[in-house]
Amino acid sequence: MQVCLNGTRGPGDSAAVPMSPGAMAESAARAVAAGARDVHVHPRTPCGGDTLSPRVLSVTLAALRAAVGVPVGVTTGAWAEPDPVRRVERVLAWTDLPDHASVNWHEPGAEELAAVLLERGVGVEAGLWSGTEGPERFLCSPLAPRVSRVLAEVTDPDPTTAESTARSLLAVLGTAHGRPVLLHGEDGGAWPVLRLARGLGLATRIGLEDTLALPDGSRADSNAQLVAAALAMTGSVAGSGADSA
Repeated sequence: MQVCLNGTRGPGDSAAVPMSPGAMAESAARAVAAGARDVHVHPRTPCGGDTLSPRVLSVTLAALRAAVGVPVGVTTGAWAEPDPVRRVERVLAWTDLPDHASVNWHEPGAEELAAVLLERGVGVEAGLWSGTEGPERFLCSPLAPRVSRVLAEVTDPDPTTAESTARSLLAVLGTAHGRPVLLHGEDGGAWPVLRLARGLGLATRIGLEDTLALPDGSRADSNAQLVAAALAMTGSVAGSGADSA
């Protein structure tokens, strides 16, 4: 179970979203105590924006690693640095390295960025979003067998259709070049997709990046509360033909 601490959300979404390195570390520690075994975080500038800044990354990683003993990964999303060339330059300038980083395969420059991360010894989570060309591009990529895992991201927020969208995404991925799959949803689709992932025996994630609500629809007070709710959920899947690589 991975905890996704903040994403692009901020205090306007929920006061529970951790923004500073100290708040991220505290939130991560509580989530790990609740059962999370991996952390995904979006480092933030003092003004609250997502960033790939080497300095901000170093401070964020230091705070998190002082608080938890599990792997810590970061985003490399284009919203943090829109220019593909500049994004690679930022990663090359990192002085402290995360355990893994997500690379969204539908974004321009994804393969070049993934290659640099792999060369630097950083594990790559291949972010494959439903509704994009990312899955098809990944399946044709020579780097596909080298990623640490596939991050199958269901972008359908409708709770009535998200599970079907997830199954379709898994069917496209097939064996995913033999890489482990972490399946997750977002907003209204977060809990249906998480239940599916649990039922299929796939890795999954939860946190304030993906949803602000508990399974009963009430507001979540913390990442730890979301993790505890996710681990208490028993998945049940009938007649699934999806591959659970």
